[in-house]
Amino acid sequence: MLPLAARAKSPDAQKAFLQASDAYFDDVFFAFQPTQGTLAGYHQWDNRLEDNSRATIDAEIVALHKFDKRISEIPAHDLDEAAQGDRALVLSSIHSTLLTLETIRPWEKNPDNYSGAISNAAFSLMERKFASPEERLRSLIAREKLMPNSLDQARANLKNPPRIYTEIAIEQLPGIVSFFEHDVPLAFADVKDAALSAEFATTNAAVIKSLNEYQAWLKADLLPRSKGDFRFGANTYSKKLAFDEMVDTPLDKLLDIAYADLHKNKAEFNRIAKELEPEKDPRVVLDLLGQNHPAPDKLLQSFRDTFDGLIHFIRAHNIVTIPSEVRPILEETPPFMRATTFASMDTPGPFEAHATEAYFNVTLPDAAMTPAEIEGYMHAFNVGTVISTAVHEAYPGHYVQFLWVPSAKSRVRKLLGAASNAEGWAHYCEQMMLDEGYGQPGVGAKTEREAKFLRLGQLQDALLRDSRFVVGIKMHTGKMTYDEAVKFFVDEGYQSHETGVVETKRGTSDATYLYYTLGKLEILKLREDLRKKEGAAFSLQKFHDAFLSEGFPPIKIVRKSMLGDDSPTL
Repeated sequence: MLPLAARAKSPDAQKAFLQASDAYFDDVFFAFQPTQGTLAGYHQWDNRLEDNSRATIDAEIVALHKFDKRISEIPAHDLDEAAQGDRALVLSSIHSTLLTLETIRPWEKNPDNYSGAISNAAFSLMERKFASPEERLRSLIAREKLMPNSLDQARANLKNPPRIYTEIAIEQLPGIVSFFEHDVPLAFADVKDAALSAEFATTNAAVIKSLNEYQAWLKADLLPRSKGDFRFGANTYSKKLAFDEMVDTPLDKLLDIAYADLHKNKAEFNRIAKELEPEKDPRVVLDLLGQNHPAPDKLLQSFRDTFDGLIHFIRAHNIVTIPSEVRPILEETPPFMRATTFASMDTPGPFEAHATEAYFNVTLPDAAMTPAEIEGYMHAFNVGTVISTAVHEAYPGHYVQFLWVPSAKSRVRKLLGAASNAEGWAHYCEQMMLDEGYGQPGVGAKTEREAKFLRLGQLQDALLRDSRFVVGIKMHTGKMTYDEAVKFFVDEGYQSHETGVVETKRGTSDATYLYYTLGKLEILKLREDLRKKEGAAFSLQKFHDAFLSEGFPPIKIVRKSMLGDDSPTL
């Protein structure tokens, strides 16, 4: 018999919530974000494209308010514990989307959202072979017919965007144009239907023409009048944290937490650097670390080469259950993502039944970079950060968490979650793996010196995430300028100037990218609290497996499930 806390007090309420949450996904979530439907594995949305007309935005806002009322009226205390968490997740999704549409208003401020969205809409049909090339090409043609209008909607909607947003869009567009000129046709080169291929050639040419016209308009018209402010402000920033991560800690306290973690990690970096080179400044040792990187054309293989050792260590040391033998595929980052990310994991949606490949994306240096710029860029892929990134993105980070998704408790848990869980888990794994012994001589490292460099790489990545924590809050509350943020990444975060620029650009729109360190600290606290509760019975693998079985909701929900209380997450 189930314990009382696990049983629904009202079967009618349980049924009402299940119906309401299903309707939310089917009538709102995917209806207004059809590309997300494709990515989730719901292919009835494949021939539709996001409509960013003002009338459609207003209709989405009305629909969201309707579902906010409908779900709020289902009493949480009438649901079982899992459904209570699901209800909170759906309401948070609604509130976050409303905050985005009504207050943050990227549809009015961010030109990259439009060109990036049509690229993603095409890429989602290319990347995985979930249907025949002909069927997927028909869906792409249907989307491409709508793409020029989407860029017209951008011209109608965009009003005084921040200059940095327009600059990022302009920077991304040559890669996006090239993507439609070369990558998209190549993906459907095997299509035998001549009439279909001819129709695609027409729609694709129209998209390329529209993108070139959009790029010219951005440069000549929008950029000179891009004088808006990217900053969210403290109130909006706090609301976004509450809705996305279920964190209501005051911003000044969060900054104290961020600085404390940064200073701890910097002190440890400096200590190890002194052990390696007693006569040299830690920043000089950092440069030595940066110089120890693979050649750019060997970078993808360097990541592949980490998999065997990581998987063996995880199994030999009972770190976490890996539910599949299938490995992710290493590839270069898609063009529309390259300006703001060094590496990422792209996994199939939870309801994708056919094309289940996962892709580990790595951003190679741009061919237009000078040799000096390439060298500075490659410092971000030193021997330590290659390991740290492989742990973060693949084993046992994002990829392993993705492999657990089928065991999540509900449709809600498969589709909705929090970055502080997903990114927090991946960032936590970077530290946890070294703490458990990976990266020692003979176990991921050849010598004691290399082991120290691996730890420095992990600490450099931790300092990067600590810097995001500080920069995100301070930039968006008016306490730090863009240039000061770049300098902070370099001086306090021990990053190259090139990395500092990329990270600061990202932070202008990804305002709450503090979720890496925030989530890691929440997971460490949860682990310690559970260890104290269970004593000698505590098992690291059992903890990790139980954590991943929850899906990826905010840690507040995971704590409730694993500890049975509402104790603070930080």
